[in-house]
Amino acid sequence: MKLVVEGDIVKVIEGGEVREMGIGSAEAFEVISKLWLRSGWDAKYVYGFSWMGRPVIQLPDDMIRIQEVVYAVKPDVIVETGVAHGGSLVFYASLLKAMEKGRVIGVDVEIRPHNRQAIEAHEMFSLISLVEGDSVAPEILGQVQDQIAPGETVLVLLDSCHTKEHVLKELDAYSPLVTPGSYIVAMDGIMKDLVGAPRSNTDWDWNNPSDAALEWVEAHDDFIIEEPAFPFNEGDVKSRVTYWPNAFIKRVK
Repeated sequence: MKLVVEGDIVKVIEGGEVREMGIGSAEAFEVISKLWLRSGWDAKYVYGFSWMGRPVIQLPDDMIRIQEVVYAVKPDVIVETGVAHGGSLVFYASLLKAMEKGRVIGVDVEIRPHNRQAIEAHEMFSLISLVEGDSVAPEILGQVQDQIAPGETVLVLLDSCHTKEHVLKELDAYSPLVTPGSYIVAMDGIMKDLVGAPRSNTDWDWNNPSDAALEWVEAHDDFIIEEPAFPFNEGDVKSRVTYWPNAFIKRVK
């Protein structure tokens, strides 16, 4: 695909066909956003952000969107698999602190000592607990379950190993914790659009969280893939700029 901008007109040249659209149209925004996402991946754009002092390797657009979901669901517990530097745990904890409700459980196969030390020294740590081990191991899942009381509202975020096989295992393991009306979110499905990019693998066109989510939902009629509604939108843009396509798996019963 080739993109040419001439004044206020965007020309998309693909397969010998040319499409023209106004630069301010929703269609042009979607096309330009896809190219921007690919450029950002190559340039490691998401590695330039932090939250309250801790690195957050997430697209800011996705962080704002998950904030909208957290406020709408108002969970008692947020479970996140994948800790890394702990910035997202601090982000979720700060949201819950502002709401005066809830706590965060972070699960990772390895929490590096310097990251653990920084998380435990953080102002938000009183709302965070850390569980170290394979997220789908029965004993690790049991440690998470032991921290959730009956009747509590639970939101689950999957951001650890992003292979299709592992995401399917996490969906099986953690979906029973999810409260009706809440979500289990399979992050980083953008992998399927990045084959051939730096730091990508040739099998990402099928071996990714998005494909795992689509396959898993087909076999579980109590869950659907449903993008959260815009709580506010006076613009013309109807699609999100996101690293998380097909990520929001909502429990409906």
